[in-house]
Formats: sequence, structure tokens, C-alpha cells
Amino acid sequence: MSLFEYIAGHHAEAFYFIAGLGLVVELTITGLSGPLLFVAFASLVTGVLIDLGIISGWETEILALGILSAGITLLLWKPFKNFQNSSDGSDSSSDMIGKQVPASAEITAASGSIRYSGINWRSRLAEGVSAPIAEGQNCVITAVDGNIMIVEAAE
Repeated sequence: MSLFEYIAGHHAEAFYFIAGLGLVVELTITGLSGPLLFVAFASLVTGVLIDLGIISGWETEILALGILSAGITLLLWKPFKNFQNSSDGSDSSSDMIGKQVPASAEITAASGSIRYSGINWRSRLAEGVSAPIAEGQNCVITAVDGNIMIVEAAE
């Protein structure tokens, strides 16, 4: 029996294979960022519908795959994007964030410097902070912008 004869006689298994292949490609290459995941889900559901005898015939099966792909995409696109973009809100791009350090020069919205690990680092106030931080006063690093430390006054 050739591959084409097998596929012609086993439609559901062909859709299961497409679902598995799509899922593997999505997880390994694209990292859950593309619509291939939705096609994989739709292929799985189409295979189940074929096994249950609800649909039959290539034309109906391909139509079902297209409709299910569109429907699943509409249902899951926003929740998946929200899941991908979710975070606890804390910036962990640098191990300096959250450290309490002294100001080595007055810090304003435009300039200033802090002392961290024996080095004077350029700094400026965080967005929404207007009161300057005096030299010697402690401050907390809230973000890092290149080589500039974004700080606010320590409580």
C-alpha cells in the first residue's frame, strides 16, 4: 500500500498527523507566536469530527478545517496574546534594579549620578518623580536605560 492510498483511506489520521506536525513546528521553531497553532488545533478537531462520523469527504473536511481554523483563531488570539505579554510588571533586565544606593551628585529629571559597586553611574529621576534627590541621599534603582540608572528616592 502506498502513502497516498493510506491517506485516502485514513482521513482522520492524516488530520491528526497535520495537527501533530503543526504543533511540533509551532513549539520548536516559532515559539507559540504564529497562526500555525490554531491550524493544528483545527486539524485535531477535524480529525475527531471525522472519527465520530459527523463529516466525511475531502471537500467537507477541508472546509471544516478552514472554518474551524478561523473560529479557533478568533476565539483564542486575544487570550494567547495576553498570555504571551503577561508579566508581574517588575523589570528584571538588570540585577541592579531594586538596589538602594547613595546619590553621588544631585539627581534631577535630566542628570545626576549614583554610587554603586565603587563606580559613579549616570542617573536621572524616574517618570513622574519631580523632587530632585540631593547628594548623599539614598535612592532606589527602578530601571536601567543603557548606561543610565533610573532612580527614585528611597523611603
